[in-house]
Amino acid sequence: MKQKTTRRVAQKARKGRKQHADPVLTEIVRNGVLAVTEEMKTNLMRTAYNMIIYEGLDFTVGLYTADGQTVSIGMGLPLFIRGMAETIKAKLAHFGEGGLAPGDILVTNDSYVTGSHLNHFTFSLPIFHEGKLCAFACCMAHWRDVGGVLGGVTTDIYSEGIQIPITKYQSAGVVNHDLVDIIRMNVRIPELAMGDLRAQITALRTGERRFVEVLQRYGREPVLDAIANILDQSEAAARARTRTIPDGVYEAESFMDDDGVDIGKRVPIRVKVEVHGDEMTIDLTDVSRQVRGAFNSSSTTGVGCAQLAFKCLTSPTDYPINEGSMRGLKVLTTPGTIVSAVRPAAMRNWMSFPMTVADTILKAMEKAVPHRTIAGHFADLMVASFNGISPMDGRFFIANTGPMGGGWGAKHNEDGMNATVCLNDGDTHISPCEQVEAKYPILFRNHALRPDSGGAGKYRGGLGTEQIIEARAPITVTLRVERLHCKPWGLAGGLEAAGNEVALRIDGKEIADLPNGKLAQRRLKAGDVFVYRAGGGGGFGPPLEREANRVAEDVRQGYVSHDSARDIYGVALLSDGTVDHPETARLRSRGSRGAAHKAIKAA
Repeated sequence: MKQKTTRRVAQKARKGRKQHADPVLTEIVRNGVLAVTEEMKTNLMRTAYNMIIYEGLDFTVGLYTADGQTVSIGMGLPLFIRGMAETIKAKLAHFGEGGLAPGDILVTNDSYVTGSHLNHFTFSLPIFHEGKLCAFACCMAHWRDVGGVLGGVTTDIYSEGIQIPITKYQSAGVVNHDLVDIIRMNVRIPELAMGDLRAQITALRTGERRFVEVLQRYGREPVLDAIANILDQSEAAARARTRTIPDGVYEAESFMDDDGVDIGKRVPIRVKVEVHGDEMTIDLTDVSRQVRGAFNSSSTTGVGCAQLAFKCLTSPTDYPINEGSMRGLKVLTTPGTIVSAVRPAAMRNWMSFPMTVADTILKAMEKAVPHRTIAGHFADLMVASFNGISPMDGRFFIANTGPMGGGWGAKHNEDGMNATVCLNDGDTHISPCEQVEAKYPILFRNHALRPDSGGAGKYRGGLGTEQIIEARAPITVTLRVERLHCKPWGLAGGLEAAGNEVALRIDGKEIADLPNGKLAQRRLKAGDVFVYRAGGGGGFGPPLEREANRVAEDVRQGYVSHDSARDIYGVALLSDGTVDHPETARLRSRGSRGAAHKAIKAA
């Protein structure tokens, strides 16, 4: 019998602690911790060496209580929030509170603790005030390279790079130089790794300094009481909104294309959500077992997926993002699935499947709260990794394009967003083409929206984008794109969107009949091109109910083609682009949509 493990995402308010928080001080502290984490974020961006940090913002910083509960995070990647909290708790369990001292800095990149891949180094600094442990500052950030197989297919964690167990980077103010030397020797571009390491330490020290200033100004106990009050208020708000969701059991399913090893073998995703009063249980025990390819993640990520969906449904605009808002959520996982993988599962591409897990949870809630959910989105980072020898200085480089924006699903009352990073990536930015071109031997031939890629509906799904990238010198490219075949679904009668796509142009000839979106170590010579297209977002509501004038505006903007306007939306246009009302009435009275497969086409 399969063993299920139940995880309550957060503890109740600090046990045994009587709270007498002043309401005015509570609001001062609420804004104060936001300011602290934003300054941590800013200083990391200003000092990092790696473009994926200072431009792509592939990192998150945060403040946590002395027992590892989230207090505030600098806007970043949603799944990192759970990863940092679980990492702090694991470090506390490893060292014990008595094993920590002022001047300590803890580190690990253990994928089975952080929930992500080995590239995410996570540093934590215990914050002391007058000899008492009061909080933690934490920073998780993406390093460009951590050793391991370069770009190829991996099937276990050991081939993916250096693994650092929970240890002290710094003990009582003294840096562990042996550890630093081990890391330096196991990465391909040590100057980048060491620069990013120092940037993360800078962010932690910023958080320590600013939080101690708050403690000194207002007093340790009043500030800690205010934080406990903030968490309780967030819990109460989330529970109140959960009570507005009808009690019941809601289910949905989807799938991933494959794991990059067993080509064409779909990876099923099934979720179940149960709402009872002010609590929600999200059951992820029926998702696929862990796969041979590198698309697994640990149970930390499984909980993170559920938290992300729960936050969107119950408290999407409540800040700071903290543990209190998650207390009404239970998550069920079982060891050995794609979102609760166990060693030695490969996890280099950990982020791809969880995006669709979160998407599917929201899909399950359509019947219960259609006004709070959205149609499916393109759900992939759309990142291309490449490496080679720079013609500028003759040095080896590792780089990437992306993340790339795609279409988000439409909602019950508005169109989906165009060219926006995927759900799980939160505040991540699309890296500027000019920055990448200036540093590496590639040229962006095109970066544009994809007409007709958004799912048709009363409210149209957002549009995806296309990038056509030419190699200016020999490079080796790796792509790990998902959701070519599981296209973003529509809701309430809306149509699905275009899926993600990948193609190559070798010697001027396009190769588009690829079985999936995964290319490992494909060698390109100067003049060769790789093309990848982000999908759109699904539509919401029947397309024939979209206002005719809005369809005409979509055509004018280039979002929708004339053919789709007529065949899918039932809208005829005159030569000047305005609506032909008599012909439109005739088309819509017939219920004309055109062929279903013609509904969604990429340009």
